[in-house]
Amino acid sequence: MARFGVEEEFVLLDEQTLVPSAMSPETRERILSEAGAGVTPEYLTCQLESATEPCLTRADAESQLRRTRGMLGDVAADQGSIVAATGTPFISPNRLVVSSSPHYDAVSAQLVEITREHEVNGLHIHVEVPDEEERIRVVNRVRAWLPPLLALTGNGPFAHGRDSGFASWRSILIRRLPASWSPPVFRDLTDYRSHVKQLVSMGAIAEASSLSWTVRLSERFPTVEVRVFDVQPTIDDTLLAVALTRAMLVSDALDGCHGVGADAIDASLWTAARYGTDARLVDPASGAVESASTIAEGLLERLRPALAQLGDEDFVTEGIARIRTDGTGAERQRRAYAERGTAGLRELYRASTATT
Repeated sequence: MARFGVEEEFVLLDEQTLVPSAMSPETRERILSEAGAGVTPEYLTCQLESATEPCLTRADAESQLRRTRGMLGDVAADQGSIVAATGTPFISPNRLVVSSSPHYDAVSAQLVEITREHEVNGLHIHVEVPDEEERIRVVNRVRAWLPPLLALTGNGPFAHGRDSGFASWRSILIRRLPASWSPPVFRDLTDYRSHVKQLVSMGAIAEASSLSWTVRLSERFPTVEVRVFDVQPTIDDTLLAVALTRAMLVSDALDGCHGVGADAIDASLWTAARYGTDARLVDPASGAVESASTIAEGLLERLRPALAQLGDEDFVTEGIARIRTDGTGAERQRRAYAERGTAGLRELYRASTATT
């Protein structure tokens, strides 16, 4: 059974204003110390990232995610703050500070003005694929199927204190980066490395770890890393994305369904980011334009054998049904704001680290 790992990015908000709260070095050290291993600084000083240890089962991942989210929520509450699981914050002062490190300093120097708005929080899922060439085949196989997953998991509807009109504003901000959204098809591992080397030589990225593709090879682990998701509002939402991703990466059910060009995939990612579950996308299986819901149902049917083998079939079926009923994270955020304004968002964000 393939091992997997989960990385979640969070933003620290002032409890009263919901403005991203830059942490002093002392505050950050306290949070990192009390939250424990697996929590690290992110690009901006208002961000934190958590990472699980390698997991074999969904229950193992759930236990780790619950523990880390709970600790982060408790520590933040002691300081009058909220750790929010949202793809983009509701409002921003556009005067953010980059975390000091050689890597982040290089990224900031490259992105310049883009950094002022680059408040993005994602969910990154690693799945172990021991053979290097097989990792390339997996990247080629899944790239066209990521738009329906984005449609199901958009969780960043706000920008500058207003509705952006997008289900995932984070995805649109990511699009401004070099080497973003869908990767090309690669002939083999050598071809992949050649593409990355060219991007580095151009100065488009500082190093391979700066790739912003929706799916890429990890530079640290023997894994394929799927990066299309906004950070999810609840642990169950995260686990749904994990279960779908793991099944996609270990199953051969998607073989022969990746003839869609990068332009069509990117257009589908845009419409998924814009309209969420109401988006119309290019179906990788047929090349026809279909609703995101229809393509997601087709994907689920293809993955049922793998999901059943992994013990995730019922969980995923129920999770997709729950999204149809309760909405995506973006829809839940919009509903909370429509009903109670920022107070509604405050309670929704607090719930993202509630573990009872």
